[in-house]
Amino acid sequence: MAEAAEKASRTLTGTVVSAKTAKTIAVEIERVLKHARYGKNIRRTTRLLAHDEAGQAREGDTVSISPCRPMSRRKSWQLVSVLERADKV
Repeated sequence: MAEAAEKASRTLTGTVVSAKTAKTIAVEIERVLKHARYGKNIRRTTRLLAHDEAGQAREGDTVSISPCRPMSRRKSWQLVSVLERADKV
């Protein structure tokens, strides 16, 4: 039971890089890790697809996503909230 609670509460924060498809956003998660041998900080990015039912996220927004049941082959995350809006150009 505790494992299910941990999994449900897990959230990631990232930037929306694409909001072109209906009810789906592409979120890029960036993390920094140290190289195993040389110790240099390396930047790694992961691109995840998330479900956005209301279509509230736009490109450039900072969002919070959490895991959910698989909705398609690549989409198994859902939008929790929009943390910061992108400035309009």
